[in-house]
Amino acid sequence: MALDQSFVGRTYPPTPAYEVGREKIREFAEAVGDTHPAYVDQEAARALGHADVIAPPTFVFSITYRAAGVVVQDPQLGLDYSRVVHGDQKFSYVRPVRAGDRLTVTSTIESIKSLAGNDVLDIRGDVHDEAGELVVTAVTKLVARAAEEA
Repeated sequence: MALDQSFVGRTYPPTPAYEVGREKIREFAEAVGDTHPAYVDQEAARALGHADVIAPPTFVFSITYRAAGVVVQDPQLGLDYSRVVHGDQKFSYVRPVRAGDRLTVTSTIESIKSLAGNDVLDIRGDVHDEAGELVVTAVTKLVARAAEEA
């Protein structure tokens, strides 16, 4: 059954603040194999004009994906998560994520489409810092595969 189009534009409450730590940034950079010195060395980051180490561009996925979980678990939406695959991910940065940032995410359903019996859901996650300034917008595309015919 196709997802309800009336959910397009629905915005969910902001997440609790997530404090970005140097060690989390280092662990993430190591896990993805990104050796840029600005991710682990404060002096290298300062040489590039940053007050502290910065996070790799995909670091924010760990908090935006968690926020998108509130959307996919909304019982009124009726998404069968057991059939969902991650279709795409895009980030639009205003500034890099920095150690010490306290970030919240507000998720909004951008679009719902039905393609070949599959539901395609775009969820926008607007990530703001403690001052309320936009840091990055992440768009997660989820595809709920069509139920198999019996």
